[in-house]
Amino acid sequence: MSRINTPQTIQEAPKASQSILETVNQQLGSVPNLFRITSNSPHTLEGYIALNSALAKGTLPAATRERIALAVAEINGCDYCLAAHNYLGRNLAKLSSEEINVNRRGSSLDAKAAAAVEFAATIVKQRGRTSKADFEAVRAAGYSDAQIIEIVGHTALNTLTNYLNETLKTVIDFPAVAPLGAS
Repeated sequence: MSRINTPQTIQEAPKASQSILETVNQQLGSVPNLFRITSNSPHTLEGYIALNSALAKGTLPAATRERIALAVAEINGCDYCLAAHNYLGRNLAKLSSEEINVNRRGSSLDAKAAAAVEFAATIVKQRGRTSKADFEAVRAAGYSDAQIIEIVGHTALNTLTNYLNETLKTVIDFPAVAPLGAS
């Protein structure tokens, strides 16, 4: 059970969040609990949606964005985001089970994507304090200045949702996935 109210319907959400949730419903065919619980703060929901939408228009491939999300969720220990991005990675980005497992460990089977995922993982682990070598590795893989900033943006966006879900104990509405350390 979540720590705060998760509106069960769009109509139960604060009035200022309802149109945003309607848009999410139209785009996804449902309104995942992350959006419903965040709707308690219309401004936070609006900010999350705006940043997510803006970054989706960037030049990082969708598969790389999912790879980053998987690595960040695993590092931050966010069960909700791990479940959501495992589902999205398989079903939307068409990542293989092997790729998803490598992503969760902070890398990728694809050399260029590996540089992005490893950089994102380092950002999380080092709280943004990346070394010159970390930066040079992502640059050497062929990422532009804009793409490096997008990697940081996606890392921050996913950290936001990780923190929201873990703090609020958002009920998982995707197939659950055990953390790598669980046995």
